[in-house]
Amino acid sequence: MFFALTEDQQEFGAAVTTYLAERFDMEAVRGVFEDADGDGNPESLWKAAAEQGWLAVTVPEEHDGLGLGLVEAQVIARALGAGVAPGPWRGTVLAAEAIRLAGSDEQKAAWLPRLASGEAIGAVGLRGDAPGVVPAVEYGVIADVVVVRTADGLGLATGAQATPIGSYDRTTRLASLTVSDVEPLPGDASSLQARATVLVAADLVGIAREAVSRTVAYDREREQFGVPVGSFQALKHALADIHVGVTMAEHAALYAAHAVDAGLDDAELAVAVAKAKASEVALQATAAMIQYHGGIGYTWEHEAHFFYKRAKRLAGAYGGVDQHRERIAALTL
Repeated sequence: MFFALTEDQQEFGAAVTTYLAERFDMEAVRGVFEDADGDGNPESLWKAAAEQGWLAVTVPEEHDGLGLGLVEAQVIARALGAGVAPGPWRGTVLAAEAIRLAGSDEQKAAWLPRLASGEAIGAVGLRGDAPGVVPAVEYGVIADVVVVRTADGLGLATGAQATPIGSYDRTTRLASLTVSDVEPLPGDASSLQARATVLVAADLVGIAREAVSRTVAYDREREQFGVPVGSFQALKHALADIHVGVTMAEHAALYAAHAVDAGLDDAELAVAVAKAKASEVALQATAAMIQYHGGIGYTWEHEAHFFYKRAKRLAGAYGGVDQHRERIAALTL
């Protein structure tokens, strides 16, 4: 069976990539990375995310969304990962997904249009139970609504007390939340963890592909002994192996998104495969990016550390390589 993105889906991803290249490049990312006092959500990028439908991707049309699926959302996630783009896109999309899946009619009407338009910022904190302390929530300081885990399922928290947490990955901002009041989500949002895992895997895939592409482009031009270093057999073979790994992870993330959307029997296995592959290859690709850029790759002035730090943080988010391999074994053996 042939399984690939449609032309429309490819164009959706290309539009995000083009916007980032033209209007939010690595210098803009560096500005956010080095701004110790900022909230990590640049206004121009957030406005574009709202205007171009990145936030509304899975929100139903009756709530001012595009009514698309996780496949399209992972296309956006992949492009944002490739651009190491900051901002609470993933948390907002996932908060909308939780409300779409499990919210009451009143909750959907109150939150989905606002999340789709960028008027409200969403976040997800699935570590720890609320009420209580919810650690390491992306953009928890500026979130208007946070989806949290409770003893009975999931709920919505507003007005939580947020304490910023430092991170080596400054393409995002983290906070610890003290949650006292939670509004239950009455429906079933049990697939939210899988959806979050897929979007993180897609981000990692985007990071990995861009790291390989930038490294190959650099090593075609960089010379030693009068020839491009990219012509050296050891380097060529190493990059070829990483390219194969990235390609496999790309397909794994795409299929996992489809499997979750379609409710397929192998969805849980597909998600575990996608996250294990994406985490592993993103760390390999970004480490190679630093090494194969020579001395400059280790400097603060070069962008390689943006990719490595983001990959390092996300590789363990929603389960690391070992955890997902154990899940794969449990599901198949």
